[in-house]
Amino acid sequence: MSDNYLDEDGEEQFYAIRPNKTEIKRDIAVILKMAEAMTTLSLPQLKEFDLPDNVFKAIAMMTKMPHKAARKREMKYVAAQFRKIELEPIQEKLARLQSSSVHAVREHHQAEQWRDKLISGDNSILTQFLTQYPSADSQQLRQLQRNAKKELAAEKPPKTARALYKYIKVLLQMG
Repeated sequence: MSDNYLDEDGEEQFYAIRPNKTEIKRDIAVILKMAEAMTTLSLPQLKEFDLPDNVFKAIAMMTKMPHKAARKREMKYVAAQFRKIELEPIQEKLARLQSSSVHAVREHHQAEQWRDKLISGDNSILTQFLTQYPSADSQQLRQLQRNAKKELAAEKPPKTARALYKYIKVLLQMG
């Protein structure tokens, strides 16, 4: 008779356990945060989530709305719709997208730094780069470096510097 109680007639009575309000509020906050994060995605990225049509349209509409009352109402609607569907696959895909974008930004900055060092630096920086990335084609890298330096000196558009950046970025992605 631990969780069950007997009434006056000796029959057991069962009591419904009400969900914890704080827990419900935490769940809603997680859903709202997820919905807000989804409004920062592009439409092609959003289409990858295979959301129900009404939720997809609502999120797409929210991306264009200012942060005012109408957006808050729409956010509440999206949160209510999210409670009707399974969120785990959506959360996993969103986390993967966010972590890959963080990684891409870091890679972008590394490529820019290497490009700037190679254009402004001497051959010791080129040697350092080739040591760190042995799969790089040293002849192509030297040519891109030399031509980018010439462009910079002649104050021409940085066409070769862009090509050098792209080559470095490919090398960074390879490992």
